Amino acid sequence: MITLNIIKEKLADAIKQSGLSQSEIARRIGVAHQQVSGYVCGKQMPALDTFAKLCVVLDLDANEILCVK
Repeated sequence: MITLNIIKEKLADAIKQSGLSQSEIARRIGVAHQQVSGYVCGKQMPALDTFAKLCVVLDLDANEILCVK
């Protein structure tokens, strides 16, 4: 079963493995550093437009993060 926690974990792992600093990611997607930190800690989920930007910046497949087959 797909849960919000699984999606948060996948997103946090992708950010950690990107090799980019949280500050650099925040700058590239146009949010505050604290928001990216919230994504990594699993406390926040990005808005849909921010999620799309994250996928572009981190070269992610949104379907994989969202557990869509």
